[in-house]
Amino acid sequence: MEWFESWFDTPFYHMLYSDRNDSEAQRFMDRLANYLEVSDNMSVLDVACGRGRHAIYLNEKGYNVTGIDLSEESISVANKSANERLRFFVRDMRNPLKYKYDLVLNLFTSFGYFETEEENKLSLLNLANALNPGGRLVIDFLNSKKAANALINQETKTVEGIDFRIHRSFENGFFLKRIEFEHEGEEHAYSEKVKALTLIDFHDGLEAAGLKILNTFGDYDLNDFDAQHSERLILIAHKVN
Repeated sequence: MEWFESWFDTPFYHMLYSDRNDSEAQRFMDRLANYLEVSDNMSVLDVACGRGRHAIYLNEKGYNVTGIDLSEESISVANKSANERLRFFVRDMRNPLKYKYDLVLNLFTSFGYFETEEENKLSLLNLANALNPGGRLVIDFLNSKKAANALINQETKTVEGIDFRIHRSFENGFFLKRIEFEHEGEEHAYSEKVKALTLIDFHDGLEAAGLKILNTFGDYDLNDFDAQHSERLILIAHKVN
């Protein structure tokens, strides 16, 4: 079992990241929808949607949204908010997607989890093939250069009475995180592993998938991307006809 298959299905994953800023995420969706001029009749796919916080908000704004994630637990929770214009399914982005969409989203560093470059390339190809003609792909990733320079090796984060001991490192081109904690007398340990992909890596991967980068942003306010200082690397790409 790969690290994300076991970790994402636990309640502890969602507990550790419960402080994610929903208002910031919603402002990002507002700005993105405005920038992309998303209309009510457009179809949206949220890839690696988790429990659906972005998909649910976009649906509340009136959009037709589908969310997919390989975590059965996350999709089970997300499906509590499903309706005729909001659907959720268990899917792996490494497998071909069945339908096509006007807008495909991959948000909050939900890429680069795989061991091989081939899996990353295959995933990008599947996302590209899920786009309608004229459709656009948005990838929201960390800025690897800034993240490597600002890496905090160790910290303890206490959430709901649990002390999560977090150890971070950078090895062989991957950001590694080990999370250890005790719950009800039992020791737990999980890991995270994310490839330190750069703008050049995405450019080459997207080009191989038949996509061209239209614009890059460095934060959720859609300010310009700066490799030295930006917190995020947000890519807007479209199919090359």
